[in-house]
Amino acid sequence: MRQYSADLTPPWKKPKPVPEVAAETGLVVEEPGTGFCGAVIRCEAGTVTLEDRFGKHRVFPLEPRGFLLEGRVVTLVRPSSAPVRPSRTASGSVAVPGARARVARAGRIYVEGRHDAELVERVWGDDLRIEGVVVEYLEGIDDLPAIVDEFDPGADARLGVLVDHLVPGTKESRIAEAVTCEYALVVGHPYIDVWEAVKPASVGIPGWPRVPRGQDWKTGVCRALGWPDNTGAAWQRILGSVHSYRDLEPELLGRVEELIDFVTAPG
Repeated sequence: MRQYSADLTPPWKKPKPVPEVAAETGLVVEEPGTGFCGAVIRCEAGTVTLEDRFGKHRVFPLEPRGFLLEGRVVTLVRPSSAPVRPSRTASGSVAVPGARARVARAGRIYVEGRHDAELVERVWGDDLRIEGVVVEYLEGIDDLPAIVDEFDPGADARLGVLVDHLVPGTKESRIAEAVTCEYALVVGHPYIDVWEAVKPASVGIPGWPRVPRGQDWKTGVCRALGWPDNTGAAWQRILGSVHSYRDLEPELLGRVEELIDFVTAPG
C-alpha cells in the first residue's frame, strides 16, 4: 500500500512565504527580536553584521524570516559570490572603475608615523591615487617647522600635515602654531595615538583603556586589553578591523578629508 506523508496543517495556519533579499552592503534592516536597526556592513557564511546610526555593531545569524525590511518580514541571504564592482571606495567616495593612478603631485600629506600612513592608505588609498597625492610619515613632529621650511610649500606644491593629539595647551599645539606658511596646513585629531581613531566596536572592544601617564601608551593598551605585549601584532589586529570610513571616528575623518581638499586645491 502506498504511503503518504500528509501535511494536516490547515492552510490558514501555514506561514506565508516571504521574499529572500540579498544582504548587500548598505541595506538597512531591523532584527525584530532585539529591535536593533542598522545597515549591513558585512555578510559572511551564516551571519550578517549591522551598524546602527550610533556606529554600534551587532552580528546576527542569517535565519529564515529573521529580519524586517521597511516593515516587511524578509529572509536575508548571502549575496552572490560573483565579483561585484564596488560603487563606493572605502572612504565613501564614488568609485571610478578602471581609473588609472595620476602622476604624483608636487604637494604631499605628512603624517606622524607608519600606523597613521597605513590607516590613511586603508581608507583613502583609492582617492589618493586618483588625485596623485602621496602620503609620507615623519616619525614625530618635533622638527616640524624646519621640515616645512625644507619642503618649501607653494601654490602648486601644497603641504598638509596630520598631527596626533592636537589639543589646546599641548606640545603638539605649540609646534603646529609655529607653522605659518599659507601653503601649509596643519590639522590634527584629539587622540593620543591613531589607534584610538578606530571605533572600539569595530575592533571588538568596549572602549580604549586609559593608560597612566609615564607608561608607553601602546604597551599599556595591550596589557589593559589582555593582548600580548606585541604592539606590531596589535596594530595588525586593529588595522584588519577597518574596512571603510564607517570604522573610524569622525574627528579623524574630517581632518583627512580637509587635508586632501587643501593639497588638491587649484594652484
